[in-house]
Amino acid sequence: MFKQTTNNTIIEAFRESPLGFIIGIIDYLISIIKNPKILIRNIKQQPTMSSGIIIIVIMVLISLLSPFLMTYDPNDIEMDDRFQPPAEKSEETGKTYWFGSDAFGRDIYSRTIDGGKVSLFIGFAVASISVLLGAIFGSIAGYFRMVDSILMRFMDGVIAIPSLLLAIALMMLLQPGVWTVITAIVIVDTPRMTRVARASVLSLREQVYIEAAKAVGAGYIRIIARHIIPNLIAPLIIMGTFVAAGAMLTEAYLSFLGAGVPPSTQATWGNVMAEGRSFIHKAMWVIFYPGLFLAIAVTSINLMGDGLRDMLDPKLRRRL
Repeated sequence: MFKQTTNNTIIEAFRESPLGFIIGIIDYLISIIKNPKILIRNIKQQPTMSSGIIIIVIMVLISLLSPFLMTYDPNDIEMDDRFQPPAEKSEETGKTYWFGSDAFGRDIYSRTIDGGKVSLFIGFAVASISVLLGAIFGSIAGYFRMVDSILMRFMDGVIAIPSLLLAIALMMLLQPGVWTVITAIVIVDTPRMTRVARASVLSLREQVYIEAAKAVGAGYIRIIARHIIPNLIAPLIIMGTFVAAGAMLTEAYLSFLGAGVPPSTQATWGNVMAEGRSFIHKAMWVIFYPGLFLAIAVTSINLMGDGLRDMLDPKLRRRL
């Protein structure tokens, strides 16, 4: 009995923490498993968000299961099968490439689904890190007036630099790789996330419950962690969905310009398209299929973000 009570106390304490929304998500998933009608009802109420979530979940599953779904090794070179059209059997090797092959005879289907896990990982990693840093910097800038003028002037300076040029410059300075791309895009996107968080904190710090917390002797760390950051989660998660979509596109831009993830180390949707840009007149399928997957992923994430905004914004929710 004592152990069960202790566990319940820990769960309730975590529920009230800034990360308490995780418990809410787990409770929601459990309720869906117990009663699937809840999911059907939510799909009817939020078709935009539901369709986006379903599509992105399917794409994530395809990417995670890519080792089992690939027909050939994505880096296997067959020079006899260069520019093999989609779904046509090769006369030289007898292989059939569902999405065709590229200039090195590599299977575009295998490279597309294998590259999806990297492109999706970059998008969600950039969004997660940007949301975390934006919440921290935005809370500090919005709550402490003296820090605000210094920190936000620095953020304004970063925002003033064209984001793509800044990302390219950072990629040139650092060792090419997946985490280098993530670092470059995070540096570009964090100032914008910080401005969103700061704008919310400026209004939150004047609320009555913040003054009440100060009156009972709560320190600034407790106020920021318990009262301010939890109220930033909703707008930052909404913004994070659009950052994730933008990060995937930025990775594609960088790869297209030769500054992204090296195709020799790991396929991504961006570098697969970049390698095929010189042969688009001869083998348009090299660009078409990874571009199609990228477009579907970005559209589904944007649909999810629009649905979250409609659901979490009180003004928009009253119109629904």
